[in-house]
Amino acid sequence: MGVAPRVAVIGAGAAGLAAVKALRDADVPTVGFEAAAQVGGLWVYGAPDSPAYRTLHLNTSRGRTQFADHPMPADWPDYPDHRRVAGYLADYATRFGLGDSIRLRHTVERVTRNPTGTWTVAARGPAGPVEVTVDAVVVANGHNRVPRLPDPAYPGVCTAEQIHSHDYRGPEQLTGRRVLVVGGGNSAMDIAVDASYAATRTLLSLRRGVWVVPKYLLGRPSDTLNGALARRLPWRLRQRISQTMLSTTVGNPARYGLPAPTHGFLQDHPTLSDGLLSRLTHGDVEARPGVAALDGDRVEFTDGRSDSVDLIIWCTGYRVDVPFLDPALLAGGADTVALYRHVFHPDAPGLSFVGLMQSTGSAFPLVEAQAKLIAAQLAGRYALPAPDRQRAACRAELRAATARWGQRRPAMRVDFDVYLAELARELTAGARRARSGAASPAGGPR
Repeated sequence: MGVAPRVAVIGAGAAGLAAVKALRDADVPTVGFEAAAQVGGLWVYGAPDSPAYRTLHLNTSRGRTQFADHPMPADWPDYPDHRRVAGYLADYATRFGLGDSIRLRHTVERVTRNPTGTWTVAARGPAGPVEVTVDAVVVANGHNRVPRLPDPAYPGVCTAEQIHSHDYRGPEQLTGRRVLVVGGGNSAMDIAVDASYAATRTLLSLRRGVWVVPKYLLGRPSDTLNGALARRLPWRLRQRISQTMLSTTVGNPARYGLPAPTHGFLQDHPTLSDGLLSRLTHGDVEARPGVAALDGDRVEFTDGRSDSVDLIIWCTGYRVDVPFLDPALLAGGADTVALYRHVFHPDAPGLSFVGLMQSTGSAFPLVEAQAKLIAAQLAGRYALPAPDRQRAACRAELRAATARWGQRRPAMRVDFDVYLAELARELTAGARRARSGAASPAGGPR
């Protein structure tokens, strides 16, 4: 690589690629580590640890998903499939020459903070162990790799086959079977729709209600409508407008036999599906409430009904796992760690994260903005506030997030449009701090 790297980026999915590009653009020598044999992360169908399935498409529209530095082709559909998205990320890496900085098939096993303030990254690659010592580490390893199953497990013994959505690859796994899909997220909706065409019977169990949003409203991709409102209105007012629009055009989820949401729209990650509501109204998907117990091949639900099934697909999300970091740096868990602007660790100078968040919209533009913030900081063009101010900002943000999202991972929640604007303001404010010499000792190497 010529010049010794100053920064290590862990992961080469969308977040890691955005980080490597931003750092290279800022002339910060960088090395990236990616466990897979190619870049693209979760979008690479069939790659180890990828949750992609054959019918997977974007659930955010092309125009609201693309990187600002690398627009998606204008002739693509509004909601491209996983093959297009994986190819898009590979093209991004090729166009900007990122491959020269990324070591593929290198699994990071340990990241250690040294007494000197540097960091040592230990990885294992095709030629054996590798170690590099750098000024800063950017964690961009994603959080959809480690399946989370119901904990505690439901009572009873189940004789039906059980898999997590992480192991679902396509409708051929469902053909001729009585399938129960458990969950209310985008994967659950996609898999239930797939099952409605392939299985002999499809049940969808939701423990709590979700707002199901069609991918098009008023002839436009639905996320573009909320985006237009977000630039002008606070989220509470957007919530009322959006719920009125959904009630008028689609109706309350309870109308389709689904549990009524107890939270307002924009107070959880949106669930988008064009097919689910139609399949429910045709009886090809049957709604059920939460699971109460398991009994052989029968599943008992909280309303007293029970059904025989051959296959249960748990669409119950993922654990956020950063196994190579000292747990002391992630007190309470990676999904609760307080990060300044969801990026910088206030108590570990030189440690930052890209993509450790759950957005109301696409992640791509957000990780691109996060990466540019980190690159500016490491290039000396942006300065963090003092550590006590960072911590105070984290506490205030967590209070606001908890008030909006409750206890569903509030430390990770961001409103797409609001957060994107916040990162732009933060970059400007940090540039002023840098020019005035108000850099924080917790800002990492300069």
